[in-house]
Amino acid sequence: MIILGIDPGIATTGFGVCRKVGDRFEYINCGVIETAKGQPVERRIRHVHDSVVKLIETYKPHVLAIEELFFSNNQKTVINVAQARGCILLAAEERGIPIFEYTPLQVKQSVVGFGRAEKRQVMEMVRILFHLPGVPRPDDAADALAIALTHGYRSSNKIARMQTLQDSKKTGGK
Repeated sequence: MIILGIDPGIATTGFGVCRKVGDRFEYINCGVIETAKGQPVERRIRHVHDSVVKLIETYKPHVLAIEELFFSNNQKTVINVAQARGCILLAAEERGIPIFEYTPLQVKQSVVGFGRAEKRQVMEMVRILFHLPGVPRPDDAADALAIALTHGYRSSNKIARMQTLQDSKKTGGK
C-alpha cells in the first residue's frame, strides 16, 4: 500500500510518501509545496491543489492521510490552513483516493508511543523507522511522513482500523 501523508499549510504543505509492505515501511520521498507570501490566497490554493494532483499522479497512492485541523489562537492561520486542507481533500476526492484524518495526538502516539511527545522525538522516530541518514527537512516533510506512518500503523491494527472506519462513516467517508 502506498500512503501519501500530508501536513497542510498555505505557505508550506509537507508531503511524505511511503510504501507499507507487511509490517515494514519503505521510504519513497518527502518534501514541501511552498507558495509565495505575496500572492493572492486563491493563487496559493490553486498551487497547492495542482501540486497535490501531481503528487497523486506521480506516486499513485492508495490512500491520503492528512493532519486533522486543530484550533489555535491565530484565526487567520486556521482559516488559511483550512483553505489549504480543502483543496488537498478536493484533489484526492477528484481522483477517488480514500482520505483518512489524524490528530497531532494520534500521530505522536502512533509514531513515538506517547501522545504528548515532543516534535524532535517524532522527527527522530521518523528517521529511525525509515532508516534515513538524517531527520527529513524541513519539519513539514518529517511531519507528513509521520502522518503517513500513523495511517500505516492504524490500518494494520484491527481495533484502530475499526475506529477509523467508524470515524470515516461519521464524516461521510472523509
